[in-house]
Amino acid sequence: MKHLIASALASLALSTAAFAADPVEGTWKTQPDDGAYAYVEIKPCGAAFCGTIARTFNDQGEYQSPNLGKTLVIDMVPQGDGAYEGQVWRPSNDKIYIGKMDLSGDDIKLRGCVAGGLICSKQSWSRVK
Repeated sequence: MKHLIASALASLALSTAAFAADPVEGTWKTQPDDGAYAYVEIKPCGAAFCGTIARTFNDQGEYQSPNLGKTLVIDMVPQGDGAYEGQVWRPSNDKIYIGKMDLSGDDIKLRGCVAGGLICSKQSWSRVK
């Protein structure tokens, strides 16, 4: 009987862990780009994570950007130890780049690269509380 109870508790613990949210999920404030920044909602999209522009801001405050609702972080797949790989879209030039994210607590270092990683642009994002 003890073994049955122990097995049931172990199964419950494992199933709960499988449904636990990934630490990258949530709302993130981007670094300003061309004078504007956004709040990006990162959520699961299949086995990966995608980030959609939820709110936009400039020096005048919140505004209705034509980019609201667009996907900025595309199919970021966890690589372990807070690293993710996928693609990123840069609204200011409408280009998609090879993307990498490194999560550390409430900060993300995001890189978008072209030419096999020879030319990269970086941003630091912070979690919105």
